[in-house]
Amino acid sequence: MDNNWIIDNLNYAFGVWNDKLTEMWSLLSQSPQAFKGGTIWQTIQTVNGAMQGIGYGLLVLFLAIGIFRSSASFRDFQRPEHVLRHFIYFVMAKLAVTYGIDLMVDIFAVCAGIISAAAGSVGGIDGAAVSLPAEIAAAIEDVGFLAIPLWLVTLLGCLVITVLAFLMILTVYGRFFKLYLYAALSPVALASFAGESTSQMGRAFLKSYMGVCLEGAVIVLACIVFSAFAASGTVVLGGGSVVTQVWGYLGEVIFNMLVLVGLVKGADRVVREMFGM
Repeated sequence: MDNNWIIDNLNYAFGVWNDKLTEMWSLLSQSPQAFKGGTIWQTIQTVNGAMQGIGYGLLVLFLAIGIFRSSASFRDFQRPEHVLRHFIYFVMAKLAVTYGIDLMVDIFAVCAGIISAAAGSVGGIDGAAVSLPAEIAAAIEDVGFLAIPLWLVTLLGCLVITVLAFLMILTVYGRFFKLYLYAALSPVALASFAGESTSQMGRAFLKSYMGVCLEGAVIVLACIVFSAFAASGTVVLGGGSVVTQVWGYLGEVIFNMLVLVGLVKGADRVVREMFGM
């Protein structure tokens, strides 16, 4: 059994992890308009335009609901301030439906600035990358008859690392596509601002969208914490066998990765708990 193959196997797994980290940062720092050359965003704008027609129809419905729910009697309709208040709701909702996608782009830009500031304060998230220490590589090269059990240990560890890397990037992709869904359906939800009693639907929609945008900041902060946590540990070879040493090292690395992937997958819950969304 060629021990260099074992080292190559570990380096490949770490390479997959590092590649997914780089891709994750590319997604977090990229706007929906620029993703995939803007093709998806053009489709979303087309869908948003179709939803605007539905939103304009809902404006009248939500306005009527708001008027009748807030009116104690027909005399309220004779009060100018009563009519003016509902007229202002209608105008604001009309503007929200028409320019809702621009509003959502602006909200995303603000949250993207938070993400860039958090990552830029520590020079990016490159510190979350993982590499095989020279001590471990030297120990593997010196192994003799223990090559087969060592191969099994590294194969299992590499499989777990690869799965964690794909789980992490899939979560980030899921967040990105949620942004598209919110942008496409925004006219329907924002039309609820036409009625005072139905406006909570629009507020809940905007709060939920802001939560999705802020998930990126939580993910970046999780990577920063992971980088500091991983850098604080040092590789110390004990007096046991090489298999035990490698298994201990992989166990520590995989544990750190599990913490990071758990934070990435739970970013939406963390945002809700932090900001009450």
